[in-house]
Amino acid sequence: MLRRGRGTSAQQRAYENLSEKFIIPFEEKIIDFPVIFGNDMPVTVEIGFGMGDATAVIAGENPDKNYFGIEVHKPGIGKLLLEIEKRSLTNIRIIEHDAVEVFEKMIPQSSLDGIHLFFPDPWPKKRHYKRRLVKRPFTGILASRLKPDAYLYMVTDWEDYAVWALEELEATRELINTVSDEGFALPLQWRPQTGFEKKGLAKKHKVRELLFKKVNSV
Repeated sequence: MLRRGRGTSAQQRAYENLSEKFIIPFEEKIIDFPVIFGNDMPVTVEIGFGMGDATAVIAGENPDKNYFGIEVHKPGIGKLLLEIEKRSLTNIRIIEHDAVEVFEKMIPQSSLDGIHLFFPDPWPKKRHYKRRLVKRPFTGILASRLKPDAYLYMVTDWEDYAVWALEELEATRELINTVSDEGFALPLQWRPQTGFEKKGLAKKHKVRELLFKKVNSV
């Protein structure tokens, strides 16, 4: 869902001044990642990066990798653009559009080294479960865009969504749980804490992590 908001004047300025360089327009056309990034480095897609703080940290610590962020919240995009400018990052590109359509229309098959889903909207009311992103058949589309052995990494602080997502991902035939007992993963130390995570922890929510990889053949 498109999320509106004015944001700060600095975020608006960054959006106006840096969009042309870092934001990719939505088109019903397959992306050529080496063209938009100007190199052949591995690509990780982050769906819903929020205010982009974790995105900027990860990209800054991994200059040998490219990060493609999908977000519909304009102030969050402006904030990430500010971080890109502040940190002189060159390995991030952004698209301001619905993630499902981006994956269906633009992401090449078997092109990604990773997919990040950090604290996606849990749609906690039962009548809204159908709006949750992590569900079949979309999980199959996500898997089809991963390279063999590439990973899908999800983190959430909503228990029922964690259980839901675990079931949906384990039922996706192209994916396999990296945890031997088919449960939740241990925290990955390289992932920075996000604003959503801090809010969840303040409410005594338990954070759960899911780490799946693309199987070589099905």
